[in-house]
Amino acid sequence: MISPQKSKRWIYVVGLVLAVGGGITAQNAEAPASAGPMPADPQIAAALKEVSAERIRANIDKLVSFGTRSTISAQDEASIAAGHGIGAAREWIKAEFERYSRECGGCLEVKTDSFTQQPAERIPQPTVITNVYAVLKGTDPENAKRIVLVTGHCDSRRSDVLDATGDAPGANDDGSGTAVSLECARVLSRMKFPATIIFLTVAGEEQGLNGSHHFAEMAKEQGWDVEAALNNDIVGGDKSAEQDHSVVRVFSEGLPAAATEQDIRRIRALGGENDSSSRQLARYIYDVGGSYDVGVKPMLVFRLDRYLRGGDHYSFNQEGFAGVRFTEYREDFHHQHQNVRVENGIEYGDLPKFVDFDYVADVARLNAATLASLASAPAPPANVHLLTKNLENDSTLTWDVSPGGRAAGYEVLWRATTSPEWEYVQKVGAATRATMKLSKDNVIFAVRAVDAEGHRSLPVVPTPER
Repeated sequence: MISPQKSKRWIYVVGLVLAVGGGITAQNAEAPASAGPMPADPQIAAALKEVSAERIRANIDKLVSFGTRSTISAQDEASIAAGHGIGAAREWIKAEFERYSRECGGCLEVKTDSFTQQPAERIPQPTVITNVYAVLKGTDPENAKRIVLVTGHCDSRRSDVLDATGDAPGANDDGSGTAVSLECARVLSRMKFPATIIFLTVAGEEQGLNGSHHFAEMAKEQGWDVEAALNNDIVGGDKSAEQDHSVVRVFSEGLPAAATEQDIRRIRALGGENDSSSRQLARYIYDVGGSYDVGVKPMLVFRLDRYLRGGDHYSFNQEGFAGVRFTEYREDFHHQHQNVRVENGIEYGDLPKFVDFDYVADVARLNAATLASLASAPAPPANVHLLTKNLENDSTLTWDVSPGGRAAGYEVLWRATTSPEWEYVQKVGAATRATMKLSKDNVIFAVRAVDAEGHRSLPVVPTPER
């Protein structure tokens, strides 16, 4: 339903598309529509039903059983054999990915990313840190170069982050995020996608984002095309009375960490602080949440992270990749970074008893739906520009075809500069140029690619071209 305010704008924009050489014409254009949720893919919808709260519970219980998963805890052969410490947890995660791969006929390539972290504030001595990940290679040779990934950190901590021996269950922080990555791998490995999906678990988060920093840096150095990084950290839906289990927060940076001085000047001049690639990813997640029955609604929080906190998505942001953080609506700090104990009638500690496993399953469905939608979609259009050579009230956009050859057409999106979400969409067919009778001064534009089945790419906000 369109509000009265939007209705006025609707009347103004319907059919207002100007003919342009090589672009869309008023005669062949469909009327602009409200930019609502994307159409659901029946295969993705069916896969989401396979997400299991019981499997998630079993995985979190198993992670807790290792006693501590502190990054600086034991990882020698004896400790691994005894099922204690970060080394044992790492080997179990790797074995789980390998089991999923056997079940899908070897469809997953299971890998480790190991390095030695030199001493730092939270690393008292040289420490081997190992990230474990599974790659579901895309089926289309060109589109397989595109990567979307999901991650959670497998390490945990005590009240004293340098205490490597005492129990640190880490059920919510971040057994829940690790369980999301594992469950997404189990469910989506049964499907095929044109693009590549990586299911990742990192270590070293509590010591300073060490694992994710190394992985993101490796991805950048090797030229990986990472379109989206979904970080799940504290998605256990802590069972406090004030918790809202109907929503999950999605944090996204505004000013890109990798922005150059020229980028920053352009963002300031044009009001682009709300249109980073991470913000477009967050909006995409919001649309996915409206397209599929995932059980939880994305709550977009337009800031990098919570006060006094950080997360692994920032490591990807620093390398120029779009990345967001999923976190439960209300955290209970008695159940994070605390030794297990009871004081003054308050129960401390990050125990499985405080985790809502159905909620974690809902968050896993939202992640899986986002990964599957992006991996099914064509690549975003390239070199999207907004022509600003002349003073005029019409707005002309141009773009190159979507790389990879899967795009059947394109859509122009726009919204008021004050709106958090895309409001209108105009289908423009296979054209690579469109002129809208809308003032570029009054709205924000974007262009996205669409394939023959209706899968939509991430939107790309144009850069001005003079």
